[in-house]
Amino acid sequence: MRQQTTLSQSRRWYAEELRVTSPVRRNEAVIDAFAVVPRERFLGPGPWRLLPSTRPDDAYLTPDDDPSWLYHDVLVVIDAKRRLNNGQPSLWARLLDQLDLKRGERVLQIGAGTGYYTAILAEMVGAEGTVVAVEHDRDLAERAEDNVAPWPQVEVVTGDGTTYDPGKVDVIVAFAGATHPAPHWLDRLKPGGRLLMALTGDNWWGFILKTTRTPSGFRAESLGGVGIFHCVGGRDPKAAKRLQKAIAGLRGKPVPIRSLHLGKPPADKKDRVWYAGPGFWLAAGKATRAPRAPAAARSRKAGS
Repeated sequence: MRQQTTLSQSRRWYAEELRVTSPVRRNEAVIDAFAVVPRERFLGPGPWRLLPSTRPDDAYLTPDDDPSWLYHDVLVVIDAKRRLNNGQPSLWARLLDQLDLKRGERVLQIGAGTGYYTAILAEMVGAEGTVVAVEHDRDLAERAEDNVAPWPQVEVVTGDGTTYDPGKVDVIVAFAGATHPAPHWLDRLKPGGRLLMALTGDNWWGFILKTTRTPSGFRAESLGGVGIFHCVGGRDPKAAKRLQKAIAGLRGKPVPIRSLHLGKPPADKKDRVWYAGPGFWLAAGKATRAPRAPAAARSRKAGS
């Protein structure tokens, strides 16, 4: 009982620290979710190898298997050979805060990993909501399915998240880097639905795109930079090079986008195109946020 009380306190402290460091300003459900989901459930037995946010290249093994080590803003190594880590809590707390998730909503997660952020999403949408979590790696999908058993509102699917059809959803979150959204992702968004995904070049680096479906189309904004492993099925080599060049050309300035459009850019609007990928293009406009991210944000599956 003493250890359980201590862990409960550790989780709450961890969540409150994320409120300040992420920061989380909009949605209290983000804090509550991080405060109750047991991170150790998703990471296997300790000791664990941690990557500190200030020195991500200086991984170290925890002295023991006390789960309290996990309640800090650190990456946790799941498979070093594959560069598979449990994603940076402060990064994902900030991004999930921007999604304005509500209880009862239906979420498609691309890249479930071992299920930690799947459980965070499930807590946010509540028992009346649904999370469909798609994971391409069969071993990870099986682990995730076992790990999220206490959340009956979660369905884990083994497969390609760029081809799996979930039906209509309120939110889609992709936890891996692509050069373009899968065509049906945008089609499956309900009115007011939100898509959150990483657009990345060949070097794994890019920015987080948030797209919102409005009555007149799709609003687009950058939520800042990220380094993340490639999304299986979501890459186009030529588009990756164009995106990497576009980001490099910003020289650290904010990403200047305002809307997302389907299809190819019309000939008379090519001067408005900031980036065009397979099946879509981003219109230039008022800049949002610079494509910068701490090196610690880079991981094999940010959603593990």
